[in-house]
Amino acid sequence: MSDINDVLARIDGNLDASLKRLSEFLAIPSISTDSAFKAECRRAAQWAADELSAIGFEARVADTQGHPMVVAHRKPKGATRHVLFYGHYDVQPPDPLDLWTTPPFEARLQDGPRGKQIVARGSSDDKGQLLTFIEAARAFIETEGELPVAVTVLLEGEEESGSPSLKPFFDANKDELKADLALVCDTGMWDATTPAVTTRLRGLVGEEITVTTAGRDLHSGMYGGPALNPIKVLANLIATLHDTDGRVAVPGFYDGVEELPDAIATQWRGLGFDEKGFLGEAGLSVASGEQNRSVLEKIWARPTCEINGVFGGYTGEGFKTVIPAGASAKISFRLVGKQDPLKIRNAFRTYLTEKLPAGAKIAFHDHGASAALELSADSPALALAARGLQDEWDKEPLLMGSGGSIPIVGAFKRELGMDTLLIGFALDDDRIHSPNEKYELSSFHKGTRSWARILARLAEWR
Repeated sequence: MSDINDVLARIDGNLDASLKRLSEFLAIPSISTDSAFKAECRRAAQWAADELSAIGFEARVADTQGHPMVVAHRKPKGATRHVLFYGHYDVQPPDPLDLWTTPPFEARLQDGPRGKQIVARGSSDDKGQLLTFIEAARAFIETEGELPVAVTVLLEGEEESGSPSLKPFFDANKDELKADLALVCDTGMWDATTPAVTTRLRGLVGEEITVTTAGRDLHSGMYGGPALNPIKVLANLIATLHDTDGRVAVPGFYDGVEELPDAIATQWRGLGFDEKGFLGEAGLSVASGEQNRSVLEKIWARPTCEINGVFGGYTGEGFKTVIPAGASAKISFRLVGKQDPLKIRNAFRTYLTEKLPAGAKIAFHDHGASAALELSADSPALALAARGLQDEWDKEPLLMGSGGSIPIVGAFKRELGMDTLLIGFALDDDRIHSPNEKYELSSFHKGTRSWARILARLAEWR
């Protein structure tokens, strides 16, 4: 293989053509959540498959019960490593339309505080991001005639609507999708000049509880006093879920939770993260949660228990003097490290059941569970990708955590034994899911160059 600089020069020379292709892609209103755009989702899938075919991938549009998948392969002879690249071609609805300064599916290049910006729905989430990888592959093939590693591409069309078809498709096509490593682009950088690899994803347990007391709603004048009020019972139960230090009080909850490695803790402390500014943007003034933990640590590396909704009794207009028969709450747990989702669920249910007062009943409804994921700091693939990013950005990449969950990444690890590198070039102010979504031109250009460097580095993986 010749010098990587030849590939990078081709990326630079291709930039205008790459932006033209991105504009064509962004012009397709592939809104997965609205059935009126079903044909447009298929058109976006076909567009991506055609582009991959044009650069020598064996690509197909694969039907599902919902919107189709795009699956493509290019497997060079003699390649010692094989990666699976995942992204999504669907986008959020553009509403409210009156807040867009120009039509959401007509991409424009505008001036921004850091330079040029690509403005359109899907520019950052996720069409611009996934095209950085495809354009890097294009430059390699045009320059070298081949990729440095074998590549499988999987693009879905329902990420913005809950991915209902992804797991069934994955289960039916595991053998075809198996690789040494997964690459996911739907993430971001620390800031506009600091690249990042997301190495931690929190797991999730969702629970809905319903407390019942009487057999029907009761008149509070006739039964107020002797009647056990389920809203009060529920409120008391919720109040016991945390202790005075902000820790979750469910027995065994912290089993499998480890402290941060010193190197990671030091890196995070050195970021100069503006906690007050972060909270202030959301209208918050004081940090909650576990005491003596930084905000970043709470989001990226600590588990939580959050009450997501409480409802019961009369909530309509006006007033109704009623004691309801039941009250409900939706509660989620974000998990880290080696916490076992099923053990957490069972411990939670046992804990509340044992605290239930006489005369009350409780029912539980499962809303899913997934374990946390953490990429080992000594992963050779991580080290190589980090070197590629540092080569491009002249700065050591941050090993970030994420407060959210990406269930397919768990499936990659659990069912195919694949670790995942989550590398993207979005920024916090890209306004994803909002009007005037944008993607920095530097994110698109240097993101493409970064993927080229990463692919070249992964070819060194032994």
